[in-house]
Amino acid sequence: QVQLVESGGGLVQAGGSLRLSCAASGRTFSRYAMGWFRQAPGKERELVATISWSGTSTYYADSVKGRFTISRDIAKNTVYLQMNSLKPEDTAVYYCAADRDNTVVVVAPDCWGQGTQVTVSS
Repeated sequence: QVQLVESGGGLVQAGGSLRLSCAASGRTFSRYAMGWFRQAPGKERELVATISWSGTSTYYADSVKGRFTISRDIAKNTVYLQMNSLKPEDTAVYYCAADRDNTVVVVAPDCWGQGTQVTVSS
């Protein structure tokens, strides 16, 4: 069983930066593809970025490409999302997710964190 706990959200001005962390419990964490999703008020949850089990393969949504970086530290059982040049439209609840059936990319996440709020003021 994998449990995910996000942290690092908050309020930041446009152009600023935040780093989200997702701490995972469970010995098999390193086998799974991991990802970050977000959900803004009134909108559907959307994929932000994914990372493979080894950390060598990443994918980004076009809306965050060049501004966000996903990474993982297997020794610390943690996945990160570094967010730079933040925009008001990045405001959302950000969720960490694991796909226990895939090792390269998140296709069907089956384990979710509780979410952390990110608010970007203009």
